[in-house]
Amino acid sequence: MTLTQDSGTESRPVPEGHVRLTIDGIEVDAPKGEILIRACERLGIIVPRFCDHPLLSPAGACRQCLVEVEMGGRPMPKPQASCTMTVADGMVVKTQHTSKVADKAQQGVMELLLINHPLDCPICDKGGECPLQNQAMSNGRDDSRFIDRKRTFPKPLPISTQVLLDRERCVLCQRCTRFSDEIAGDPFIELLERGANQQIGVAQDKPFQSYFSGNTIQICPVGALTSAAYRFRSRPFDLESTPGVSEHDSSGAAIRIDTRRGQVLRRLAANDPEVNEEWIDDKARFAFRYLTSKGRIVRPMVRGADGTLVETSWTDALQVAAEGLLAARDGDYPVEPTELDPALHPDAARHSAPAEPPKGIGVLAGGRLTVEDAYAYAKFARLAAGTNDVDFRVGAHSAEELDFLAAHVVGTSPETGGLTFTELEQAPSVLCVALDPEEEAGIVFLRLRKANRHRGLRVFHLGQWTTPSVSKTNATLIPAVPGTEASVLAELGSDVLDLLGQDGAAILVGGRAAEVPGLFAAVSELAARTGAKVAWIPGRAGDRGALDAGAVPTLLPGGRSVTDASARAVVATAWGVDELPAEPGRSTSEMLTAAAAGELAGLVVGGVDPYDLPDPELALAALRNARFVVSLELHESAVTELADVVLPVAPDVNRDGSYLNWEGRRRDFGLTLREPGMLADCRVLDTLAVEMDVDLFTQTPAAAAAELARVGLVGATRPSTPIAAGTDGHTAATPADGRAVLATWRQLLDISSLAVDEPHLAGTARAPEARVNPATAARLGLTEGGVAVVATEQGAISLPVQLADLPDGVVWLPANSPGSRVRATLGAGHGDLVTVTAGGDR
Repeated sequence: MTLTQDSGTESRPVPEGHVRLTIDGIEVDAPKGEILIRACERLGIIVPRFCDHPLLSPAGACRQCLVEVEMGGRPMPKPQASCTMTVADGMVVKTQHTSKVADKAQQGVMELLLINHPLDCPICDKGGECPLQNQAMSNGRDDSRFIDRKRTFPKPLPISTQVLLDRERCVLCQRCTRFSDEIAGDPFIELLERGANQQIGVAQDKPFQSYFSGNTIQICPVGALTSAAYRFRSRPFDLESTPGVSEHDSSGAAIRIDTRRGQVLRRLAANDPEVNEEWIDDKARFAFRYLTSKGRIVRPMVRGADGTLVETSWTDALQVAAEGLLAARDGDYPVEPTELDPALHPDAARHSAPAEPPKGIGVLAGGRLTVEDAYAYAKFARLAAGTNDVDFRVGAHSAEELDFLAAHVVGTSPETGGLTFTELEQAPSVLCVALDPEEEAGIVFLRLRKANRHRGLRVFHLGQWTTPSVSKTNATLIPAVPGTEASVLAELGSDVLDLLGQDGAAILVGGRAAEVPGLFAAVSELAARTGAKVAWIPGRAGDRGALDAGAVPTLLPGGRSVTDASARAVVATAWGVDELPAEPGRSTSEMLTAAAAGELAGLVVGGVDPYDLPDPELALAALRNARFVVSLELHESAVTELADVVLPVAPDVNRDGSYLNWEGRRRDFGLTLREPGMLADCRVLDTLAVEMDVDLFTQTPAAAAAELARVGLVGATRPSTPIAAGTDGHTAATPADGRAVLATWRQLLDISSLAVDEPHLAGTARAPEARVNPATAARLGLTEGGVAVVATEQGAISLPVQLADLPDGVVWLPANSPGSRVRATLGAGHGDLVTVTAGGDR
């Protein structure tokens, strides 16, 4: 530890790992390796800059941050770029505030940057929030000596369908190229040419097709990169900004919502170092046009006598809904005689007996719900419907999954020792199971890539092929035929097990693990064997909150088992009732099966798309056969087409509330736009329950949140015995002649309902392709670039063939992309056998 003399005062030690320097006459201790511009920032001294960004590597490209530096009492021969120079012991730094040399240098750089920069601030999207404007005023000259014609280019140049480039505005700071290469791993945007002709662009055969391209627009310090969706729509000073949370995945990324005259015009990434830092994916940034889409439902509707939906008042709609649900709950329908075939029963009329009418209500909560809304669905099911038949899960699901979630997930949070983004970034190794982070949780992907680049994090993927997520994180693929993942996990080699046994290692489990019987049990056993932390990363923003709020058939709020009498008593007391239903409820699939068979009379459906379900035909049959269906929905859908009552609910911009992200971290957001008649699910359910003579006390999200806090989000019973591996009657499929095992999952940019009416965003989606390995292609007569026809008895999908490193006998399809809606078309899922043949031209 070094000591320094402080102008005759007592010497004081320099902290270990630090150096002491002077900046503008202020003595400061800075960590070794820190760059000068950061040390200045910590003192509140702002040095102008364009290329510098705290999350990007230093470039020294723009030279705007020049400062005067002395070492050993001698000034360096010329001003230095403070964004590339690291601190040193005894260094003396003078910024533009105390040095005429630094001030003159910065003014000279600004003059050079403005030589060819157009004076089009009044029409530039960046005008009003532009660092170049601000710094030209604060660190530039009053006039220019340049009198020649400025350089111009044809504009805008489409870098992609979403990102447009005005080249004459570019100051070559390289923020966009460094972000694309370092952060996103998509080096499609590059510096082209040399010298005075140097410019930003893309190769003609490599468009800027990145899931994170919008970040380059936001960090551009001038108006060079603009959004096709926002271009010329508004001035920054005309916008009202509101903090928000992304509703598109379970990461809970912080965003900023900008509105004008009651309309959302753009969304930006907010700075949240603990979650998304300063980045969001393009779906979180651009997919908000659903708010004003033609299919948006804004008025309650009731099915009339002629079978059509008719708009009506909230009062009438809620009254009809309540009457129908009460009849369904109690089985209060006219008794119908059992029909017997007269040919087989001549005395049928004399022996006909009345059929027992179906009764009961199933509550399908869906995954788009806030914590408060999910709590209202859970409470509505137990009090108004009198049942534990409530489930938020809309994908494949199983009893094994619920056991796993109760044991490893519910109640965990950063405060209770759950895995966090920060710990994920610091982990020595991470195993991804049934999870493609770039497609399903973009912020998780960015953290994994960052940790791999900076720390050499070892990432393993249990999956089918080397997806971009695998390659961009330098991960090791652990290949598995769909359906065999559990056995592959149980047979991991010592090299992987040793890494997972290191302190801080993590296992990330995707929501589609439920499609593989035994996989959750295998993950639980692996975690117990290695000590690795487990995190569940579902696909939807509301899944984690719905789990903790009790919107599942076996758990009450806080993870309390419905079969535990003392747990039921705690919740019943909090809810002011004598008792709660003790029989475990039915899962989503079980409720649909019962409704399709005429055994369940009513359904309350909150934002569920039948084509997301494991068996869309079963879901549609359930909706047709149920006696009464109430839909709480944002948009017209297959559910609203068959519902008896449709109640519009508010999207996030028209309500406040919170999500729990996959960490269990609470992500609050406030009301952005007040729209009359738009009510949160919790308010709609509360009013509906009142019509059924039940009080939920969830009139507002704040009321629901307050009561949920009193009930408590802790108290989950952790099973002490291993999770039983479920089979659900399903065994791993074996490929045969002309057949293959299907692997499938969703891509980030697909045809989801929340991405409607955004053509620019759709243009950067990855093309749907059928992927097989070369041996499988040869066996099935497929050629790369040709067409593969993947079929079942229900239907067929035709896609171009792309060769990849899948296991032999496996074909991969995107689950919900244009021309490839796997569940809806094939009625099949991950691990099922399909027929694959060569097709003609598409």
